[in-house]
Amino acid sequence: MQEKTIITISRQYGSGGKEIAELLAEKLGVRCYDRQILYLAAEKMGDTDVDIESILESAYQTPDSSIGSMSTYGLEAVPYYNKMYREQAKVILQIADKGSAVFLGRCADAVLKENPDCYSFFVYADEAFRRERAKTHYGSQSLKELEKENKTRERYYNYYTGQKWGDMQNYDLMINTSKLSPEAAVDLILGYIEKRDPK
Repeated sequence: MQEKTIITISRQYGSGGKEIAELLAEKLGVRCYDRQILYLAAEKMGDTDVDIESILESAYQTPDSSIGSMSTYGLEAVPYYNKMYREQAKVILQIADKGSAVFLGRCADAVLKENPDCYSFFVYADEAFRRERAKTHYGSQSLKELEKENKTRERYYNYYTGQKWGDMQNYDLMINTSKLSPEAAVDLILGYIEKRDPK
């Protein structure tokens, strides 16, 4: 494993991606960044008094107008009325510049696309697995509710990155967790990194 290793995890809602990201960070002895990125971005925007729910509501907002995709590397071109994405991207770049980390979502795979120390993974699962997990891990939500969240993430990701969410071309490896434990998925990810870039 390289001295500096940055891992991004993108995932279908209900696939266990969050658990995998947290286990990865624990195994590597680094921090896992998810919602913390939102709080740090809000702080940089001077919104220190904004409540958590407001931050989360703004996290996946996209403009209603069809201006077109915003390239990750044209951060200053992002409209002023939705500074949250731009600030999140800046925070991600700053953290990645300092050392190893695991990023969950937040378009981190696109933001860090040119970083040579970054490995990107997409975690997904079949409908039966996610339907069952929706009952046990998401307060008895339905698969339809999980899919609604996925659509929101997809729309946000596609708009700001100019890439297609879930497209295999954007990731180093796609992992189906339907018949794979979170621990096994972590081992698969670490094994991939070691084989791709051995010491």
